Amino acid sequence: MARVVALVEDEPAILENYTDALTREGYDVKAFLDARSALSWCRARLPDLAVLDIRLGNEAEAGFDLCRELRSLSSSLPIVFLTARDSDVDVVSGLRVGADDFVSKDTSLPHLLARIAALFRRVDALREPGKAAEVLDRGDLRLDQDRMQTTWKGHVIDLTVTEYWILHALARYPGHVKTRDQLMQEASVVVDDATITSHIKRVRRKFEAVDVDFDGIETVYGLGYRWTSV
Repeated sequence: MARVVALVEDEPAILENYTDALTREGYDVKAFLDARSALSWCRARLPDLAVLDIRLGNEAEAGFDLCRELRSLSSSLPIVFLTARDSDVDVVSGLRVGADDFVSKDTSLPHLLARIAALFRRVDALREPGKAAEVLDRGDLRLDQDRMQTTWKGHVIDLTVTEYWILHALARYPGHVKTRDQLMQEASVVVDDATITSHIKRVRRKFEAVDVDFDGIETVYGLGYRWTSV
């Protein structure tokens, strides 16, 4: 069965162009010109992945609002922003509301398709049966790949696909420093250093929400990050 991709873009010609490209890749594309109709459809049935523009119609940040709504429906739904707005502020804002990746419309179609395929590979890896290490225990941390569930001291931490793989990369080898490039490879995203930093900050905030003393992720200045709790 084809994977379902929800595509939200307010320019009909652009929407048609990306719909055709994704359809040729074998995806079942549900195309929407506005956030309201997209959210209504997604509430009835979640797609396998969502691709959102930020500005939709006269609403400058409708895509951010839609991302928040979709993230409230599912912590694991892969969400990609595809937009002409690619300033650092917009990228960070997109990550803060729960996006997994951020792609500029200047990016070539093959590159966009590769980014989407990479996210699906990460989802498949989480769900693939028979993995040698389906559950990773690191003291108070438990990463359950089969259920894509993260717990800390018994509390469930809702992480996006990208956040999960960044954390998994760190916790797999406690004490080992992972550079930002290595974390990008683990999470199958191609972003700048500041974006990885934003992901790390978001992961920390989620842990701190259930444990104010959380200090499991250490910043090694000039190098990267490491997991310190064993």
